[in-house]
Amino acid sequence: MSTTKKWSIGIDLGTSNSAIAVAGLQSKSVAANAEAASLESPESSAPATVAAPEIVEITQRLTARALGEAPTMASALYIPHASEFPAERMRMPWDSAETEDGKPAPAPTAIVGNFAREHGALTPDRLVLSAKSWLCNPNVDHRAKILPWDSDLAAAEKTSPLEASRLYLAHLRHALAAAAERSGSGWTSAAAEAEVILTVPASFDEAARNLTLEAAAAAGLGHAVLLEEPQAAFYAWMAKAAADWRKQITPGDIILVCDVGGGTADFSLMVITEAAGNLQVERIAVGEHILLGGDNMDLAVAFNLGTQFEEEGKSLDAWQFQALVHGARSAKEKLFGDPALEEVAVAVPSRGSGLLAKTSSTRLTRAKLQEIVLEGFLPKTRADEMPAQRRSTGLRELGLPYADDTALTKHLARFLTRALQNVKASEALSALATAGGKSPSVLEGAFLKPNAILFNGGVFRAEIIRRRVLDVLADWCGAPITELTGSEPDLAVAKGAAYYGGVRATGQGIRIKAGTARSYYIGLESSMMAVPGFKPPIKALCVVPQGMEEGSDLVLSAREFGLVTGEEADFRFFSSEVRSGDTQGQVLPDARKVLEETSTLAVTLPPLPGRAAGDVVPVQLEARVTELGNLELYMKHTTSDMRWKLEFKVRLE
Repeated sequence: MSTTKKWSIGIDLGTSNSAIAVAGLQSKSVAANAEAASLESPESSAPATVAAPEIVEITQRLTARALGEAPTMASALYIPHASEFPAERMRMPWDSAETEDGKPAPAPTAIVGNFAREHGALTPDRLVLSAKSWLCNPNVDHRAKILPWDSDLAAAEKTSPLEASRLYLAHLRHALAAAAERSGSGWTSAAAEAEVILTVPASFDEAARNLTLEAAAAAGLGHAVLLEEPQAAFYAWMAKAAADWRKQITPGDIILVCDVGGGTADFSLMVITEAAGNLQVERIAVGEHILLGGDNMDLAVAFNLGTQFEEEGKSLDAWQFQALVHGARSAKEKLFGDPALEEVAVAVPSRGSGLLAKTSSTRLTRAKLQEIVLEGFLPKTRADEMPAQRRSTGLRELGLPYADDTALTKHLARFLTRALQNVKASEALSALATAGGKSPSVLEGAFLKPNAILFNGGVFRAEIIRRRVLDVLADWCGAPITELTGSEPDLAVAKGAAYYGGVRATGQGIRIKAGTARSYYIGLESSMMAVPGFKPPIKALCVVPQGMEEGSDLVLSAREFGLVTGEEADFRFFSSEVRSGDTQGQVLPDARKVLEETSTLAVTLPPLPGRAAGDVVPVQLEARVTELGNLELYMKHTTSDMRWKLEFKVRLE
């Protein structure tokens, strides 16, 4: 496959930090990448057309007075007070200094990036964090000005999860252009010249994916393609390992991609197979969306340090505690980053004549940090220990649905248990999992046993955390687990996205076979006699089986359904990540018992000519997953050429 595009842009829009990577296309002279572009076979003579991805230094405000570049940008937004900063100081180089009528432009109403997070820690009432997680919260209006959550700011000053995401992406687009100008590289995100790949968690639901794409389009990134973050991390590892990846993995390997970032934990399983002498990769399971990560660890350390302050007779107010959380994060990173350090001082500033004089400090020791992180978040649990769920309070705040149990090892056990359930539900997946004969007993027991792991996310920069996960898995599986080396936890997702974009555009290199991560269903109203006090169950019709590839069409020609036309009707959609054995056309008797409801569309479909509003007409269903990843569901009238279409995003590359 040839390409007219010059660049592949990979954007990691992270919960806590974001990054951009660029891979040049048509770079035939990059000898070091020749093997990486021919991963399917060491003997392949295909030309190298995808250059090694490089990280783009992101221009951003680093202090109140200084701009600079950094490889990552904090996914943080600060809403300054109208008179807090001079307008000219807060403008970015790409911001206009004048309005259209020639008057001085007002100060920016939002600041994004590293300074936003640092400064916002001192004024948390004006700091927006975790906008990405709010995108997948089904209990809020994603377009409403609700952030910062639980803030006393007037609604007019707040922003929405969608707008915050747009601002991050717009900043990254401008930063890419600024970096291109500095380097003379010509990088651009223009659709005619670049393939833009935007990463999201594998566990993101359809609404969150759609909103992410909407934010990207509004930010000027055009029609971006979504890629699951664990897949992006694996692409980055393959690209960096080049032909040597065959020395680390072989057919029959089941690889766990363990991705724990600042705010989320994401798990996926890949299986390695072989066809005609070429290694192939296929994803066989994805996990649930878990709001648990490095930010939780920072908060736990801060609470512990707060207790130390109290024991020393020093009280901290809410403002100072936020500063303590920032100090805890910094101390954690220093201790985990430098094995020679045994302790780090953590200082908390005073607010003038407040409780503390100037600053007060305490110390975080390595032993205490390891106790907090390892025992609180990565305890040595059994493989059958699932995350605890506390009993719900009758009335609760509509905040983010944070994980109740902080033990990542228990969440991992739940994922591997559900993964086995999903694989055993499908003969095709069962055959994949046992291919190569490396683990003939892989389908036995209570959970799916990986034999290799790829770590991703900033949490895993710390060797001691990686070692704990390896030890726990070895204990569960009864054998050591191979760690795939050479990963870059902070930058792999952006690099992998850029590399994948090159593979997609040029056709050179290996491509992970994934298909739809879940199976998808549409609700059916039961046809039954009315019974007093009994509400008929909603049946579920499988329209897209798990693993359906893009560009595929499936037609349900053997059965007719009744379609309400001419008046508003609700179409309910469901999904499952553990029912890989369901086939298109299969009907489940009670959707709410076995499936997750993902969305409801209230739609008025035009009636047939000459028919009254509310008429029910007989139709057959056709489903198609497009090349761009949209599910198109057509309902064709059985006795005419009339067709109605419903469309929503269900697919990631």
